[in-house]
Order: sequence, then C-alpha cells, then structure tokens
Amino acid sequence: MDARCAENEEASMPLLVQENNLTNGRITPQLFMSVPTLNEAASYIADTTSYLTSCLPQFSERAVPRRSFANEQELVTFSSAQREDSGAVSDMVCSETTQLLIEAPHRDGFRRTSADLSSGSTGALVESAPSTTIPYGITLFQGLIDKARRTVRGSADDIGWLQRDPSQPPAEDGTERFMEILDLIRHGVHRLPKPAVYLLIPGLFSNHGPLYFTSTKASFSKMGLACHIAKIHSEAAVEKNAQELRDCIEELYWGSNKRVMLLGHSKGGIDAAAALSMYWPDLKDKVVGLVLAQSPYGGSPIASDILREGQLGDYVNFRKLTEILICKVLKGDMAALEDLTYEKRKEFLKKFSLPRELPVVSFHTEAKISPAVLATLSRVAHAELGESAKLPVVMPLGAAMAACAQLLQLRYGERSDGLVTCRDAEVPGSIVVRPKLKLDHAWMVYSSLNDDPSEADASQVCEALLTLLMEVEERKKLEFAKKDK
Repeated sequence: MDARCAENEEASMPLLVQENNLTNGRITPQLFMSVPTLNEAASYIADTTSYLTSCLPQFSERAVPRRSFANEQELVTFSSAQREDSGAVSDMVCSETTQLLIEAPHRDGFRRTSADLSSGSTGALVESAPSTTIPYGITLFQGLIDKARRTVRGSADDIGWLQRDPSQPPAEDGTERFMEILDLIRHGVHRLPKPAVYLLIPGLFSNHGPLYFTSTKASFSKMGLACHIAKIHSEAAVEKNAQELRDCIEELYWGSNKRVMLLGHSKGGIDAAAALSMYWPDLKDKVVGLVLAQSPYGGSPIASDILREGQLGDYVNFRKLTEILICKVLKGDMAALEDLTYEKRKEFLKKFSLPRELPVVSFHTEAKISPAVLATLSRVAHAELGESAKLPVVMPLGAAMAACAQLLQLRYGERSDGLVTCRDAEVPGSIVVRPKLKLDHAWMVYSSLNDDPSEADASQVCEALLTLLMEVEERKKLEFAKKDK
C-alpha cells in the first residue's frame, strides 16, 4: 500500500521542461521611438504582465494557435491495457488510449504533466510536438500595443500621398495671379462673363446650414450673373451625388444654352470632381471648368482617424457612435464620411481621374491658431421674429476649426484649415492658390459677425477663383489649338 501511494505521489510530481522567453520576437522593446516616456511605460507594463502571467497559471493561459517556440517541449503519459472477456469472440483487443494533460507554467518557467496511474499500467515519458499555447495575458497585451501603435501612427503615412505619386502631373502655383485678380475685384473691377451659369456645390452637412453659400449667391445675382446652389443631399455618398450633379449640369445647360462653371467647397468639390470624372464624355461640352475650394481631394486625416479600424477607439466603439450621429441624428449616410478617407479616395482615383483637358483650380488656406480666434462667432442661420426682424443664429466655428488645426499641427506637423490639410487639397495638374490669408474651413461659406471691411469676403474670393478659372480655360484652348496645328 505504501509503495503504491509512493508510486502515485511520484507520478503526480511536476515533470517540468524549460520554455523560451515569451517575449522573444513577440513584444518589440522600442514601441514608441519618438516618445521615450511611452516606451518606458510600455516596457514596464510588459514586464509586469509577464510576472503576473507566471504567478496565475490557472487563469493566465488559453489555447491560441501560433508558431511554437523552438526549444519548447511537452511531456505526455501513455497508459495502455489489454483485457480479454471470457464470453467474447477471440482475438478482441481493447483499444489503446492516450491521455495528455498540459498545465500552466509555474514560477520557475517550467511545464508539468500528470495522469492518474491505475494498477498494472505502465507509464512512458516521450517528447511531443511543439506547444500550440501562449499566455493569454501576453496575447491581450500585444493586441493592446498594436492598437496603440496604430492609433499613434494615424494618418502620418497617407497625408500628401498624391504629391508623392510620380505618375501624377505637377501642380502650378497661381497664387500671385489670384491676388492680383482679388485686388481688382475689391476696387470694383469684375470680369466674370455673363454668358455662363455658375453652380456652387456645398459640402458635408450643408443641409443643416441654411446660410451655406447664400452671401456668394446674392453677390453674384447683384452683378447680373446666373448663380445656383446645387440641391443635393450633402450627407450622401460621393458617387450618388456625382450622378445628381450630372443631371443638374445637363438641366442648367439645356435650359440656358450656357456652359456651366463649377465651384465646390469641401466635400462639394469632391462630388463635383467625381461627376466630371465619371461622366466626362457627357459633360465635356457643357462645362467650362472646376474650382475645388478647401476640398480633401487626396483624403482627410480627420475622417480617416475617426473611421480607421484597429485603434484604441475600438474599445469604446467610437465608430458606432459616429454612425449613430450621422445616420440617426443628422439623417445622413455613413458612406459620405467614409468616401473622404484616404483608403476610399485611393480606390476612387484609381478608377476615375480628372480629365487632363479640364481646367481645374484648387484652393486651400490655413486657419488662425491664436487665443483671439476663440471669440469668433459665425452666423450659420437666422430666426425670423417678424416680417423684417431676424435674429442671427451663431456658433463658435472659428474656435472649433482653430482647435482642430492645432491638433493636426501637433500630431502630424501639417498646416490645415482645421479639417483639410494643405497638401491633400492640391489637385495634381491644377492651378493651385496658396494665399497667406488666415482663413479656416468654415469661413469660406459662413460670414463672421465681426468681419473686417478692409479684408476680402467669401463672395469676393469665390469671384476671384472663378475669374482665374476662366483665364486657365482660355489658356488651355490656346494650348490645344497649337497642338492641333
């Protein structure tokens, strides 16, 4: 009896084999090269996690398939017995059973295996295939580190990707000529032709801003110009709006027998460019050209950072919260924001690019980043109190744009108008206007309550951009005429 107990006790003793270091090849020592503090914290957490994993064997390991460590071994115990039943057919043999029990690592870094040994059974220790289990704590922490690295990196590799593409034509600087035209306009010299129709395409969430582009349309109407604001659902997908704009352009052309000059702001410029790219054979004789004002033609880091998967925001389901805001609250389409991400813009431009013969002017600005801008209020709507009394509805859009511009400057080192970086707003092959005017993204369409009369307003800037577009179209005509000759 004592011998049998001793035998069972001996069989149940830990049979241990050394493992390799779990952190080998799994956790990078230098996680955040540019942020030493984060790197030290990550290293400390990694060491702590490894220690806790070794202290809690019964909870710290789950079966997770992966590549095994080179020197890891397991011990298995085989027990077999052959029994004969006197009443059974001869030559019947009991099947051999194999039992493998793998327990979690102990503090000394070894594994142990045990099996209850019945009387008469024989045990043999053999080496099995490499282990397919890893500590769950390390796996969880590695996933956290990957999400943190992806979050910190953000859109750093995507900003300005169009400018780095060698297949894209270079842009031409037209800032000096633009400033000359703007100065003439401020002195009462207007050169926009009347035999044309001017179509203004608003950007994202314009359906919730009744004053979007209204001051520009009123200014153009006073000059006797036919000006329209496109009635599209700005929160819809780019390709859907492109089809609606195609129909709108054809309607304006056949109704007036005049060609159309397009000016799109923000996502409106993306929608207009998509219409001309996708339906150019139908529109080439009906369109003069296109102005993209503060449009994220290459993509938007704001949209990409919000919707990118595999970030720390996944833990709070940030994407779902954004979807509720756009789809439920604003009654829009999630695709409207997705189409502005770098991934979607790359896919679209690979299929559809702007025609080389189309005159294009792209315009971008840089937002003010100063304490004074925090007091700036923008008039986004007005409440009618009677037949003539109107109460302006204002929002601190300037402060919001300044905060976003500061964030993009600190995180990526990029100049922006608060939502669109300057590099992503430049269309390859276009005439680019890079004024030194400090104008945020909202200023282009919403007038401020404290406008300085000595500075140009949004309607004058739009007029100058369209005048420049007219000159570009004339120059392209001469170039193509020379090629034909």
